[in-house]
Amino acid sequence: MRQSEGTENLTSRGATPRPSMRDASSRPPATTGGAAVAPVAGDDGTTLRYVHRPLPHDSGVRHVSGTALYIDDIREPEGTLHVALGLSPVARGRLRGLDLAAVRAAPGVVAVLTAADVPGRNDISPANGDEPVFAEQEVLFHGQPVFAVVATTRDAARRAARLATFDIEEEPPSITVEDALARGETVLPDYTFGRGDVEAALSAAPHRLEGVLRIGGQEHFYLEGQAALAVPGEEGDILVHSSTQHPSEVQHIVARVLGIPDAFVTCEVRRMGGGFGGKETQATQWAVIAALAARATGRPCKLRLDRDDDMVVTGKRHDMRADWRVGFDGDGRILGYDIVFNARCGCSADLSQGVVDRTMFHADNAYFLPAARIASRRLKTNTVSNTAFRGFGGPQGMLAVERVMDEIAARLGRDPLDVRKANFYAPGRDETPYGQTVEDTDVLAALVAQLEADCDYRARRRAVTAFNARSRVLKKGLALTPVKFGISFTLTHLNQAGALVHVYQDGSIHLNHGGTEMGQGLFIKVAQVVAEEFGVGIECVRITATTTAKVPNTSPTAASSGSDLNGMAARIAAATIRQRLVEFLCETYDVAEGEVTFRDDRVFFGNESLAFADLVKKAYQARIPLSATGFYRTPAIHWDRAAGRGRPFFYFAYGAACAEVTIDTLTGEYRLDRVDILHDAGRSLNPAIDIGQIEGGFVQGMGWLTTEELVFDAKGRLATHAPSTYKIPVASDVPQDFRVRLFTSANRQPTIYRSKAVGEPPLMLANAVFCAIADAVRAARGDGLAPLDAPATPEAVLRAIVGAL
Repeated sequence: MRQSEGTENLTSRGATPRPSMRDASSRPPATTGGAAVAPVAGDDGTTLRYVHRPLPHDSGVRHVSGTALYIDDIREPEGTLHVALGLSPVARGRLRGLDLAAVRAAPGVVAVLTAADVPGRNDISPANGDEPVFAEQEVLFHGQPVFAVVATTRDAARRAARLATFDIEEEPPSITVEDALARGETVLPDYTFGRGDVEAALSAAPHRLEGVLRIGGQEHFYLEGQAALAVPGEEGDILVHSSTQHPSEVQHIVARVLGIPDAFVTCEVRRMGGGFGGKETQATQWAVIAALAARATGRPCKLRLDRDDDMVVTGKRHDMRADWRVGFDGDGRILGYDIVFNARCGCSADLSQGVVDRTMFHADNAYFLPAARIASRRLKTNTVSNTAFRGFGGPQGMLAVERVMDEIAARLGRDPLDVRKANFYAPGRDETPYGQTVEDTDVLAALVAQLEADCDYRARRRAVTAFNARSRVLKKGLALTPVKFGISFTLTHLNQAGALVHVYQDGSIHLNHGGTEMGQGLFIKVAQVVAEEFGVGIECVRITATTTAKVPNTSPTAASSGSDLNGMAARIAAATIRQRLVEFLCETYDVAEGEVTFRDDRVFFGNESLAFADLVKKAYQARIPLSATGFYRTPAIHWDRAAGRGRPFFYFAYGAACAEVTIDTLTGEYRLDRVDILHDAGRSLNPAIDIGQIEGGFVQGMGWLTTEELVFDAKGRLATHAPSTYKIPVASDVPQDFRVRLFTSANRQPTIYRSKAVGEPPLMLANAVFCAIADAVRAARGDGLAPLDAPATPEAVLRAIVGAL
């Protein structure tokens, strides 16, 4: 399906390879150690055997064969009980009473838990103290957990949970952004940053526009739903298996709720069946409730949410209303930009500070804004608390400014790509509205120029115009949009990671680190780094489950920083052991350090060599320590939120996508005809994994902007709470002509082997699809307008063409 060029440029299906590309069938095997894997050159000229190579996912075979273990696959200990939830039937009101007699009397019920049964704090919030485990005096959203049933079977627990009688004094809920604005309800204070005199810039601009863009939310729809298994131990200890991106937070909050020290709780995660941010903070509540049940009964307890319940009780991507004004010159260059992001945060703060801050950080995307005011309101509604989602707020900020670019182009009658390029960051126009210098402005310009040429944008634009002139019912649209995405946690202290490496006497290596595997290929990438450090086969490195018992105080696997942080920490740990082995060799064989090399499962020194395993055994017998921890913290970053200035990101990842669509003006239906992507992953640690992430991220972003529509009724009930009513993209939605290529460009910052993060940035490549649909709508209307909100469902497209129905 794919071809490769050198070590970094890969092309996915549908692409026409360059003459220098080799067919994938000529690629050397990369599944095991030994000479079968062809080495490549590192940036310093050293020969690399595993890094920069397209090795398969470590669990790939198990994924497709069904043998990969998830929480619900773990063999249940004898006597395991099952937990189900009792959920609020209303969105807002005073909880006056709760009759649980019938629940307790139901067959198989062992215990029923409410807020009164919490021995510690009834709080599962990450920071703000505003999210109870169980509702106590008031209910905040439809589906909020009020109690839990613990029974001998899952079926018995679910049936019993339906028998409760609620006495709730119902109040009118706030559901929409407009509801919250009218009531003035927020979960966090308003926040603004920017620079320059925006009002003066707008007043002096030759051209001005303003508008409103409504941006929908998104359900995570991970394949593995929320699940946890808690096993009680001795003297109050508890082991929690949780499907979480943040084991340390689960550990900390379980301890908080149970009223015990953190050290009494161990959280373990081997893998998740997808997370996308939905298991960063939102996995915690279910782990806590399972642990509460285990504490109350003294028996192992498991909680697995039903898919419908999962969608009702877990948070989504923040939906927003962006109100914007822009002033620009005759070339389309922005002179002043004023935007307010009204974010629907739900009933509590959760991660809304960081999410909406990142929306603001990415309100510029790839464009220099000489005068800008970027503001936000974090609105409280009686809906489930919204949370992290791939891109963490960045997609909303980028989509808004891409709409602005299209509006400017339509007003001036210019090609939208020319307007975008006129506003790109460039030397002398390289400072963001929050004060960070964009140090590599040449990368995006070169990347976009390459994609523009490779996808034949100008000829296709002429062809689209000609097609629209002769076609009355079908209209085509074309868009090429950029991505500039900042890499680092904007909460600075999270930019740290630890790792633990053991080398055993037979030369095998045990690897553990704080990152979690959710299908994104983090574990194989870090294993590649460790194998490279010791010069041994990848099969010698044993990947183990993430656990708070081995690496403490871990950061969440999020912000696209998993490989950057954990790869570096693991390399530091491995390098510590390697240096000990070098010093042992030098002392024992009287050679200089510079003469020692590790490669091909051997260690070479002077005119001699030893098998790696033999060296390790000798070192053990000489009492050389063969275990080490590694710790890494991202350098150079700082952020003063009060001043709205700093360097919140270590570097930027870039990409661009060109999308071509055809819409039916009679029905609003559309087809994605072709997609071309060129994405910057630096010197990719694993090009095959990164290509997969780009493809998957793009399709997920396309779903957010086209088919995935969340609908809440006036009572605050989620109407789209199942696959029958909530439409994620399927195979037939992926364009047959889908061309994905990696851009060859080493990271200028000293990241792990000069790679760049690739988890989140590709999602925003899908902005090209939305902009292409809007382009087709403009052609259909003939008046230059495209009043299209996201998601651009067929109904939304039809409304945009013919007006409100």
